[in-house]
Amino acid sequence: MELVVIRHGETQANAEGRYQGALDIGLNESGQRHIARLADEVAATQAPFDRLLASPLLRTRESAAILPRQLGLPVELVPAFRERDVGLFEGLTQVEARTRYPELWARNITRRWAESPPGGETIDEVIARVSQGLTELASTMQGERILLVAHGVVAKVIRAVTIAGFDDFFEWQLPNGGMLSVRLSLADGGPLRFSRPLDGGD
Repeated sequence: MELVVIRHGETQANAEGRYQGALDIGLNESGQRHIARLADEVAATQAPFDRLLASPLLRTRESAAILPRQLGLPVELVPAFRERDVGLFEGLTQVEARTRYPELWARNITRRWAESPPGGETIDEVIARVSQGLTELASTMQGERILLVAHGVVAKVIRAVTIAGFDDFFEWQLPNGGMLSVRLSLADGGPLRFSRPLDGGD
């Protein structure tokens, strides 16, 4: 099964460099135009898709809603692929987060595997959630081509557990409107090839 991941179009929070996480923010005009252009490219150059999935957050739903005009597919919402909730940092720029929560910022709290800003999800929790979603997809789909509209951290996790490992997890980033393609199979025990490091470091 081939899974093609598209990161949602730009939001105003993206444009301002803000953490948005679980905040339900829609696309800005630039994001709408970008996804519309991308939809034309996907329809013109890619093999047909069998399913169109999306995170339930507004920015992914709006992005996915632009795609069916060219793909002719209904949008299926999958909660497992929602963005990471970063708790107290949501809605803040990095400068604002550092100023308001200096102790958390000094601990590099958003880059710790088993810790998170208060009220948020740890990276380990997001890895477990997304991995479960991938396993469920692989168990029900064989040979199909699936398009998933999701988020930056979700794309990081999908890439890390399927094709790349975690060495560059914090450096690699899928841009707004960017695409990532991976293959999922239940061969050799499951679709997930890599586990994150067990050292508990940053």
